[in-house]
Amino acid sequence: QVQLVESGGGLVQPGGSLRLSCAVSGNIFSIDGVGWYRQAPGKQRELVAKITRGGVIEYADSVKGRFTIARDNAKDTVDLQMNSVKPGDTAVYYCNLEGQPRPGSVVADYWGQGTQVTVSS
Repeated sequence: QVQLVESGGGLVQPGGSLRLSCAVSGNIFSIDGVGWYRQAPGKQRELVAKITRGGVIEYADSVKGRFTIARDNAKDTVDLQMNSVKPGDTAVYYCNLEGQPRPGSVVADYWGQGTQVTVSS
C-alpha cells in the first residue's frame, strides 16, 4: 500500500518562502505522475504542480514563476518550493501520486493527509 506523508506547512508572511516535502513509501507497480494539489476553504481541490512519468512538468497559471516542483527518486520525495507567496496561496496542500498498484490494474490516485499553508501578515 502506498503512503504519502507531507511536511513543511505553516504560517508565512506575504512575499516569503516555504518548502513542502512529500515522502513516498510502499510498493507500487508503476507511477504515472506525482504532484501537489491544494484546497482553500469553500473551494474545490485544484492542481498546483505535477510531474509526469516522462518528466513533463505542469504548473497552475497562478503559481508559474513562483513555485517549483522537484522529484528526488533516490530519496523517494516530491518537494514544492514556494516563493513570493500571496494570501491567495492559503490552503491545505495535498501530495498526490497516480499509478498502477499491480500489472494490468487501472490507474489509482493516492493522497497524503494534507498540510496547512497560511499566508498572512
